[in-house]
Order: sequence, then structure tokens, then C-alpha cells
Amino acid sequence: MKLLITNCSQIATPQSSRLVKGEQMKNIALYKNSTFCIEDGIIKDIVPDHKANKLIDENCIMIDAGGKTAIPAFVDCHSHYLFAGQRREEFFMRQEGKTYIDILNAGGGIGNTVNKTRLASKEDLIKKGLTHLDNALSQGITLTEGKSGYGLDRECEIKQLEAMKELDRIHPVKTVRTFLGAHAVAKEFEDRSDEYIDYIIHQILPIIKKQNHADFCDVFCEKGVFTSEQAYKLLSAALSMGLGAKIHADEMISTKGAELACRLGAISADHLLAVSDEGINCLAKSETVAVLLPCTAFCLGSNYAPARRIIDSGGGVALGTDYNPGSCNCFSISLTAALAYFEMKMSPAEILTALTVNAAAALGKATEYGSIEIGKKADILLLDTDDYRDIIYQTNKNLVKTVIAGGDIVYKDGEKKW
Repeated sequence: MKLLITNCSQIATPQSSRLVKGEQMKNIALYKNSTFCIEDGIIKDIVPDHKANKLIDENCIMIDAGGKTAIPAFVDCHSHYLFAGQRREEFFMRQEGKTYIDILNAGGGIGNTVNKTRLASKEDLIKKGLTHLDNALSQGITLTEGKSGYGLDRECEIKQLEAMKELDRIHPVKTVRTFLGAHAVAKEFEDRSDEYIDYIIHQILPIIKKQNHADFCDVFCEKGVFTSEQAYKLLSAALSMGLGAKIHADEMISTKGAELACRLGAISADHLLAVSDEGINCLAKSETVAVLLPCTAFCLGSNYAPARRIIDSGGGVALGTDYNPGSCNCFSISLTAALAYFEMKMSPAEILTALTVNAAAALGKATEYGSIEIGKKADILLLDTDDYRDIIYQTNKNLVKTVIAGGDIVYKDGEKKW
């Protein structure tokens, strides 16, 4: 089937099939009054409206965009979207000044989510995941990461990953799976974190690799969680088995997580609120994506990651939501974009790049997703505006009117179409 989307007042897109770094993040293509052609789920051509007639044939379906702006669909490259339960009370306790220990003593913390996720069936998780992915679709997200990490044992970690694999099969929002067994030390291994890392390496990773449960392995490298030495040991083992590496790095203090990510060739280093100058220099010289998560800083009332310094030093920045039940119960693309603009001083073009092709690069998918270019997957948004910068200017509304995923219209005017 051939689909022609005509009368786009603007098409705004990065042009790359890999990580875009430094000042190049500002370089996006802008087409005025244009038509794009989709065939078999792939972008086949982009032409001015007055030349669209040459693309029309008897098998063609034409859609008038009505002067809307087309941009690549958003990619959420850091998400913990699959879990059971909620942690509403600790969210408000934190704002009231309660400490992490206070929250733990009240039954909060990651252990709360782990207990509830262990009790949930895979069917329960799939049902909850469908609700989240429907909501993500309405935000214009067509590719997301899904991290495990709320089981902290073999059975529940695999249950989470299997649920995400089924969601990827049945939902138009595609999920890249990341194994985050090293999200925290399991209660069964309290005060024995080295043994827990060995348990993950020898008892879980081989099964995940053999059964193709995940694409990446992640670790929370942070003071009081896992050391850089433990992170190196785990990720080296994962890499030797053919999994990609990601790191929760330098969120609260610098643990040299960014440096470790670059040394290992990790696909991304995420958070980076406390990244060192040396870490910024390493990111500038590597292909490791700096994944920044402004909604988490907003929810925690903390400082923001130094996006400007990373970009100006030559690094490549992506933006993710960090949707999770504890520190950031939010997957708003418009809020992510606004915070990146106002608090992290990124330009509109850099933000578009960070939410699309660079976010896809952080998931190893930049050759398929993240830009409106001939040969790429037709994952495209039509926005209710004539200027893509309104995703920042009009933060008060969701501008996404139509979502095209793999060449199919899967969301339009507030209703899902799949």
C-alpha cells in the first residue's frame, strides 16, 4: 500500500542514522509545504506539494495533513514502565522533607515495588503495560525502552522481560528490553552485594541471553548501590555474552560512571546529574550517548544534568522520561521538552534531535527510527501547529494529532486506531 501525506506546512527532522553530537545537534532539515510518500511501512520520497502528482497511482491513499507539521515520532530511551503497584505516599513524604530512611521505615522504596511486582502475574503486568503504551502512543512515542529491575530474582526479572516481549508483539509502540537486575541489592542478598552480582552473572544472564529476553544489561552504579568495580564486572560479563551495556551513572555523586561507560563502549550513560569534567570529555570522544532525564530532576527538586556543557564539549545528548513509580511518575514529552529548554538551556532543534534520532541511537535503533528520511521506518507525527517549536512554546497542550507507526495510522484525534 502507498500512502501520501500531503499539505504539511512544515516537515522538521534531523538527518542521520547514528548519534548526532555537539553543534551538529542544531542541524535539522525544514521542508515547507511538502508531501511525503510511505510504501510498505518505509519512507519512499519527500517532495514539494506541487510535485506530489508524480507519486499518485491507482494503489495510492492520500491524506491531507491540513497544514500540520510533521516530525519523526518520539523515542523514549529510558523507561521503567512495567511494574505493579504505586508509591504515591512516599512521593509526598519526600516533598515533606522525609529522608530515604524515613521512607524505607514506612514501607516505601524500591522494595515496595519489588514485593508487588513479584506477586503480580505476567498477565497482570501485560494488562498494565498495555495501558501505559496506549498513553505513550498518545504522547507521540512509538519506540520505548522497557527496563526490568523490579523483581531482583531470576523468576520475576524474566517474568517482566517476557511480558515486555509480548507487549512488543501486540502493541504498535515497540519495546527495546533492558535487563536491570542490578537495580538494587535483593533483600535475599542484603549486605552481600558482591554475591548478588555473581548470582546475576551466573544464574540469570545466561538464561536471558539464551532465550533472547533482553537487548541490553544495565546497572545502577551509585554510592550505596553498586560500585564501579561491580558495575564493570557485571557489564563485562554481559558484553561477553553479546548483550549491549547501559549504566545508570553519576546521578547523585560522581562515581566515574560516565568514564566507565565510555571505557566499556556502553551504548549510553544515563542521568549524569553529577558527571565529572573528565566524564564529559570522555563522552565527547566516544559514541556513548548521554541520556538526560529532566523530569526526574524536576520531581526530586534536584539540579539538572549539564546538557549545555556536554553538547558544547562535543557530546551527543538524548532525552528520556525515566518513567517509574518512585522518583518520576511521569512520561510527558511536552514537560521533558520544556524542562530541557528552560532548565538545561537546550535549543528547540537540539531538543528535537535528542527526542528522536539520538534517543533511537541510545537504543541501537538509529538506522531505523528517529528521522524522516528515505529508507527509514515511517514512524511520523502530525502536530496541530505549523511550527515544530510549539512543542516547547505550547507546553500547555498535547499537539500530537496523528501518529503513524510502521506506515499505519495508529492514533488520530485522541483515539487509538489499532
